[in-house]
Amino acid sequence: MLKSAFNYFLYTSIFISLCAIVMVAQTNFLFQLDYEKKIFYAFVFSATICSYNFHWYLTPFSASDPESGRNGWNHQHRKLVFALFLAGLVASVIFGWPLREHWLAVSVGVAATFFYTAPKIPLNSFRKIKKFALGKTIFLSFVWMYVTSALPILVSGTKWEISHTLFCSSRFFLIYAICILFDYRDREGDLKQGIKSMITMFNEKNITRLFLIAMLIFYLSTLGLYFYGFSALSISNLSIPGLVILAIYNYSRKHFGDYLYYFFLDGMMMASSLFTLFLRI
Repeated sequence: MLKSAFNYFLYTSIFISLCAIVMVAQTNFLFQLDYEKKIFYAFVFSATICSYNFHWYLTPFSASDPESGRNGWNHQHRKLVFALFLAGLVASVIFGWPLREHWLAVSVGVAATFFYTAPKIPLNSFRKIKKFALGKTIFLSFVWMYVTSALPILVSGTKWEISHTLFCSSRFFLIYAICILFDYRDREGDLKQGIKSMITMFNEKNITRLFLIAMLIFYLSTLGLYFYGFSALSISNLSIPGLVILAIYNYSRKHFGDYLYYFFLDGMMMASSLFTLFLRI
């Protein structure tokens, strides 16, 4: 019964939506942003529920896929997944309306999110997007960085500074490194569906190089924050998830369990956020 309840929590995308909220809260705290945070939290939560359930509703089921556990669950609960998509869509419109004066900044995130899922829409005009190399991983990483880091800063009206750029870079490349692992797991399925990315194009050695480059830029960006008012303790806190991702890189390329990916690795995106909010550093 506990496993079933946990699967609902995980596979309905409630967990990943909460991750997004916690990551936004970290950005708010670190930069002391002043704006209507509750409305923004509600918008981000509902938009994440909407986009993820839309994405999974359009994902075809195949028992041979490495993600067949989650995919099978969503296939069995398609009505629930579709209902959550609709509920998230309606809530996104309701909570997005108060943000209408920031429509341009919000639209960038919405467009990038849609572009990521568009290849799954069963229309030829959308399926052609599969031909775009690099897009899958970069768009998803950008959306997560933009919505949880850049967008709160833009909505608050805070003057953009170098520290904001470094923070967004740090978050983007950590998420990108995590997405590389997801793409590696999905590589065979993507090849069958004709979805291109650097991971489907590269060999093992070059995938590792790409991963290490992402981690290097992540650490350079994070360390750079020290010169713009971040304490050594805050830098250490932001760096911890990167150490964990590095430590399990080889393990995660051989073990493709849903809980490892959708709970642990996804959870690494918000790990430093939890440390920040609980320890207030």
